[in-house]
Amino acid sequence: MAFPYLEAVLGFMIFMYLFETYLDLRQHAALKLPNLPKPLEGVISQEKFERARAYSIDKSYFHFIHEAVTILMDTAILYFGILPWFWKLSGNLVAYLGLDAENEIIHTLSFLAGVMIWSQITDLPFSLYSTFVIEARHGFNKNLHANGNNLVLYTLLQQTIWLFFRDMFKGICLSILLGPPIVSAIIFIVQKGGPYLAIYLWAFMFVLSLIMMTLYPILIAPLFNKFTPLPDGELREKIEKLAASLKFPLKKLFVVDGSTRSSHSNAYMYGFFNNKRIVLYDTLIQQCKNEEEVVAVIAHELGHWKLNHTMYSFIAVQILTFLQFGGYTLVRNSKDLFESFGFDSQPILIGLIIFQHTVIPLQHLVNFGLNLVSRTFEFQADAFAKKLGYANALRAGLIKLQGVLEAGDKACLFHKWGGGKGFTSEEEGSQVWKKGSVKAGCKWYLMSMKKKSSLNLGGSKIPKEENLSAMNTDPWYSAYHYSHPPLVERLSAIEEADSKKEN
Repeated sequence: MAFPYLEAVLGFMIFMYLFETYLDLRQHAALKLPNLPKPLEGVISQEKFERARAYSIDKSYFHFIHEAVTILMDTAILYFGILPWFWKLSGNLVAYLGLDAENEIIHTLSFLAGVMIWSQITDLPFSLYSTFVIEARHGFNKNLHANGNNLVLYTLLQQTIWLFFRDMFKGICLSILLGPPIVSAIIFIVQKGGPYLAIYLWAFMFVLSLIMMTLYPILIAPLFNKFTPLPDGELREKIEKLAASLKFPLKKLFVVDGSTRSSHSNAYMYGFFNNKRIVLYDTLIQQCKNEEEVVAVIAHELGHWKLNHTMYSFIAVQILTFLQFGGYTLVRNSKDLFESFGFDSQPILIGLIIFQHTVIPLQHLVNFGLNLVSRTFEFQADAFAKKLGYANALRAGLIKLQGVLEAGDKACLFHKWGGGKGFTSEEEGSQVWKKGSVKAGCKWYLMSMKKKSSLNLGGSKIPKEENLSAMNTDPWYSAYHYSHPPLVERLSAIEEADSKKEN
């Protein structure tokens, strides 16, 4: 009797959905907690916490609906034999167009074209709701949050929808341009690979990944965002000085216009060997009013490079890729496997898809292990930046990246972690801190920033809504899902290191 592959896959898919829904419910309960985590008390105001909490709860409700619809569709596609039906339908289309339906490459590309259309149609409502309802409601869709005037808001809405669909169109064009040659190459390798098939497939994907890592920032990323050199000034000098002190071969330093789509901020680096580049989101520069905070974030990223985290991750991915291809070669000719999913033939691409479904249990275990390693790397990179003397600035920068920090909060932050030294250059503020009046200091800073409401950085006003991430997180949910530790855990780790040093 043949092994019931389809039933096993469906059973595990449903089991994982139930398990992950249980974790989602735990996280949803944590999001509803009305109080700030202790490490953020005195740093984040209650009003900002409520905003972050509301944003996270909205996303959580949306996630429940999206996941329920996804599992229903995936289960129906497998159980009712939609895959083999669609494979035959794509073959009939090829024949109808007068092409060779026996040519597996042409047949496969026809099948993938249909899958892409289906994916775009089913994903579009969720993407639109996420971008134009949830993100806009909480201030991350910049154009929708720009002005209360109905006419201006309508005009900006039109521009934003145009930007959304323009990006989607560019993505489809890239898929059409890059997908066929890659898929054709994989099919050709499988047809001709012989006993060394796994090695050939891995070598192809290895070379492809190197090419894409080289071309993406140069040719593809500029299609969606504008990259400009960071202007000369104190910030650039500090970053270059930091890179030089670590012997990081920095060649170019860019600012990307992430603010055109969102208020979320970040920084990253890329490049091979002695041709490294660092990219800052313009929102990061706008939100981190203190340049030391930006430099601290860069110090964290350089910590990943200095500690070889990027190399370790790349090697791990290559090993896992090779093992996956090795497993595929063991089952690619299994007639029982294909028949279990309703196929009377053994197409190469379908074999890869089915194999991915059959190893879902292992993939979940591997992903959990990779998350644990990634979280460890994040703690190590934070410790690296702290060792360079950026502890206070890193704390503030992390809150900007993952939390919420505005004028009144900043005053409290400097009281808690900076002793008032980094408050402002204004004499009045210094005197307030010398008197030890924390509440008065927070109030003074808030009032002074209100007077400077037109403060401008890099040609863009500092946005009121910045990054709103979950501040209360369930430990089980965090351990299973997060590749980066939650903000509270990272701040606690830095605090713990300080405490040990003082003791």
